[in-house]
Amino acid sequence: MKRILSLLTLILIFNTINAQTTEDLKNNSLQTASIISVTVGGDFIITGTFPSTFIERADQFITRIYNETYSKALQSLRDTKLIEQLNEQFKSIPLRGIILKRAGGQSLNIDLLKFRLNGDFVNNPYLKNDDVIIFPPSDMKKNFFTINGAVNKPGKFYFVEGDKLSDAIELAQGINKAYDNITSVEISRLSYEGNKIELIKTDMESNISLKRGDQIRLLAEETQRLDFHVTVVGEVNMPGYIPITKSNTTLYEAIKRAGGIKETASISHSKLLSGNVANYILASKYGLKLETNNLLSVQEISDKFLELENILMSRMSNLTEEDTSYFFTENQLRALMSESSIDFTELNDKNSKASNYILNDGDIIIIPKIDNTVYVFGQVGKTGKISFKEGENYLYYVNNAGGFSNYSDEDVIVIKGKTKEWLTASDNKTKIEPGDYIWVPKEPHMSFNYYLKQTSVYFAIIGSIATILLLLNQFGK
Repeated sequence: MKRILSLLTLILIFNTINAQTTEDLKNNSLQTASIISVTVGGDFIITGTFPSTFIERADQFITRIYNETYSKALQSLRDTKLIEQLNEQFKSIPLRGIILKRAGGQSLNIDLLKFRLNGDFVNNPYLKNDDVIIFPPSDMKKNFFTINGAVNKPGKFYFVEGDKLSDAIELAQGINKAYDNITSVEISRLSYEGNKIELIKTDMESNISLKRGDQIRLLAEETQRLDFHVTVVGEVNMPGYIPITKSNTTLYEAIKRAGGIKETASISHSKLLSGNVANYILASKYGLKLETNNLLSVQEISDKFLELENILMSRMSNLTEEDTSYFFTENQLRALMSESSIDFTELNDKNSKASNYILNDGDIIIIPKIDNTVYVFGQVGKTGKISFKEGENYLYYVNNAGGFSNYSDEDVIVIKGKTKEWLTASDNKTKIEPGDYIWVPKEPHMSFNYYLKQTSVYFAIIGSIATILLLLNQFGK
């Protein structure tokens, strides 16, 4: 019942639009003298007789009626389901197999899809008085053919009687010139029952006639002449996109083509982020897209990877896992970071593992600037960077950061800048280096309600154990 009401609503809207469109054009006195009547029938969004002019072609007329109908119908609807139905109905209109009937009995076959591709006005004639435009039934499930392979725009197209291979190639916007030696075509043709398939092998010149449901492939070896590149940012002389081969450009070559590493670079803290996963995380998590025509600044990438540093620092902590977020963090890092641990300090040796590391498309190489500081944060007077001083322990940096606060915990942590490993600061073996972090945690202070809840949990556990022991004792007797 709801579906019937929805359809009735759409019909009423379309009838209203028809009257408004006709009245609007008649009220324009400048066009009244050249007004003609054109009828639209068949499987179109709205049918009936509409005003047009002698200088209006078929495509212009149909587009005008289409846009006016869609716009006014959309304004009249509020229900989202009705809007979805409307959109589906408008999208399904076939632009091929249209028949234009003249008042004198002449019939023209119109292919608006072809006209919009090649601009041939044979498929877009001027309209005449009492023309009738008839749209074919929209049934892309049965009246179709597909074309794939070495064409510019593979897809599924409405089948029209008389279609040939050349028509399919034209609708797919021609042969893709990126492919070499395209000589053969394969057409898969299902039987009427759908349980047998006939494979027709032919050449490009045969221009074989097509049938409904044909699936065409223009056969060619997939070209590997693609946009393979890596991104090098940071302390190199010529940062940016570096074109690479599919599978044999080394890290050493890429750095060399980026102009080499500057003296201000922190080689030991350099990173190689792996392939398209890095691009995906930058785009989805941070809203950054690395595009050839809009290279991001080093600062933009560095700022966002500062957030990545926070994830890395929490990775090797002894924090309690409250939920599954830790797993997702770990898995994201696993996918993001390079499979092999690259030691950029080995790049001076052409025969080293780092120099001969094979890069993949989309890899991101980050060469940071030397940072001769130690970052202190947490429960200190003033968080920030403290200049590194050889031989000093964590207390030196904490004191220079304003000292401990009243709520600081004595278990201070040193987070290594390169490995992100968490170490106990008071351990004599812990050596502080440039780029390290010192975190002074806050001593936990719990409310009375917290302790009360914890105590009740313990008593509940003890009660359960006592009950089990009592039952076991009873069964023993």
